[in-house]
Amino acid sequence: MTLPAVFPRRALVAACLLLAAPAFAGTAATAPLRPGSLTDRFIVTYKSPVPAGAAANTVDAAVAKTVAGNARVAAPVPRFVRRLAAGGELVKLSRKLGAADAATLMRQIAADPNVLSVRPDVRRHATGGTPVRRAAVAAPNDPSYAAYQWDYFDPTGGVRAPEAWQVSTGLGVVVAVLDTGIVAHPDIDLSLAGDGYDFISDAFVSGRASDGRVPGGWDTGDWTSTEPYTSECGTSEDSSWHGTHVAGTIAESTDNGVGLAGLAHDATVLPVRVLGHCGGYDSDIADAVVWAAGGHVDGVPDNAHPAQVINMSLGGYGACSDSPLGDAIAIALARGVSVVVAAGNDTDDALNYAPASCPGVITVGATGITGKASYYSNFGKVVTVAAPGGGVFQDDDPASGQLVDQGFVWSLSNFGATTPTTPAYGGLAGTSQATPHVAAAVAMVQSGLVASGLDPLTPASLKKLVAASARPFPVTQPHPLGTGILDIDAALRLAGAGQAPDPSTTPLVNGRTASGIAATAGSAPVFRLTIPYGSTNASLRTLGGSGTVRLYVKRGAVPAADGSDADIVATRAGTAQVAVLPAEAAGIYYARLVGAPSFTNVSLLGAFVAAKP
Repeated sequence: MTLPAVFPRRALVAACLLLAAPAFAGTAATAPLRPGSLTDRFIVTYKSPVPAGAAANTVDAAVAKTVAGNARVAAPVPRFVRRLAAGGELVKLSRKLGAADAATLMRQIAADPNVLSVRPDVRRHATGGTPVRRAAVAAPNDPSYAAYQWDYFDPTGGVRAPEAWQVSTGLGVVVAVLDTGIVAHPDIDLSLAGDGYDFISDAFVSGRASDGRVPGGWDTGDWTSTEPYTSECGTSEDSSWHGTHVAGTIAESTDNGVGLAGLAHDATVLPVRVLGHCGGYDSDIADAVVWAAGGHVDGVPDNAHPAQVINMSLGGYGACSDSPLGDAIAIALARGVSVVVAAGNDTDDALNYAPASCPGVITVGATGITGKASYYSNFGKVVTVAAPGGGVFQDDDPASGQLVDQGFVWSLSNFGATTPTTPAYGGLAGTSQATPHVAAAVAMVQSGLVASGLDPLTPASLKKLVAASARPFPVTQPHPLGTGILDIDAALRLAGAGQAPDPSTTPLVNGRTASGIAATAGSAPVFRLTIPYGSTNASLRTLGGSGTVRLYVKRGAVPAADGSDADIVATRAGTAQVAVLPAEAAGIYYARLVGAPSFTNVSLLGAFVAAKP
């Protein structure tokens, strides 16, 4: 398996003669630039509104101050490209600069007192490996997927999909896949493929004849096996069909007698092309995030199918604070959209990568069938949870040197070496493959809650839920890799999905007292309190009135009249009873009030502190 290089490896032909680095007022982001990397694109953000194109003048002035006369090398000429939806102006130079020259130029740009920040427009890449196994469409047959899809059902390394499917299949949820796009395949719903969008604006990266974005989320290929891509990208590989593989894990058609299965197979994928030849630029990816979440992007029709979940199986070196991706993701989160991202494949601290280090995202590391961390997976405190990404080798052990089918995650692919040809299935491994497992889980939770009459969760609550419901690692990991392995069934249960309210019971409103309740022997009124995940200080209590009350409480079902199956029993003398509900156990709680032998004019209060958005 060959993992993609993070940056082009072409040597710098000639360097600029630089002056001493100036003091600066804004923020110059230099961390993403590794030695040997080249860049000609910068994103300048101002402290207050400026006329369109102002950044080109700012950069031009900075170039004049940092580049001395050189007979061999002309000073680069800046050109304004466009404004980003999340803020900032993109400027492109007439030639590329090396890491040191670019860093000095950014510091000079940031010296302008009107500049808030300047960042390089970093090229990101898919965080999955290249296909090593491909099979014809006819096999394996769904639903007999046992030979390949260990990641769904294996008791050690899988995500417990069969149990979760009893509650939710993602119906009604749109998952945006920001990737290489999607190709035609008979085993997935392509109804939103034409409604997606190709956000790649650079002709070299898109493979089109001219710059500009186009409608449709179709993958036209990202091969680097021919020039000029081989030289620029530093690799020589066939098209990966990476976005199609990711989309299949999320929502491949299931129980249709064809191919493999998808996790949230009743969800709908909205493909958004942001990766092409040699990857994709932050400026395009950031705009795509805003658009996918339902925000406006100049020059692009508004998204008619805003996503509830965004999957980003991509990344590259550099902290989130040094990238426009964080600004765009913050907009998506504020719109209630969960963003699930790959930790990266560099066996490094994910804190050093974006979007893995962006605030609010669910960052996913990779494990194999044995539950061991995949040898390539990034790690660290920013990783939320691990999920099956494939260990590649027998028993997830690179020392074995033996590639096995169960070392990969299997999904949709294509036989085309460059442009799409015949549909296929392929095995890939990477944190790219782990990420869609979690995106599908989020879709299944949101769908399951709505089907149960409950409100969907905020992105912050979903992140907390995924982490809290993870299954403990079966082995000690060499580095922090989140709270455990994704367990979709546990996430649904912890969220309270699958608990349809009993219509014969009386609903309670949080913090509002139901009063005037009475019962005699043989009667026992039942009330219900719905508690969303992430709430705290939840309780049910009776007070006032006269007689004797017995309070029986049960999560998810009405307790028996004698309280024999109740989760909580409160039977003190009188009418003042209290049931303190478990922390983090969301769902519908039923309270049965039984007279011993009777009570009158009693009040019932159900209350909790809801999670903050």
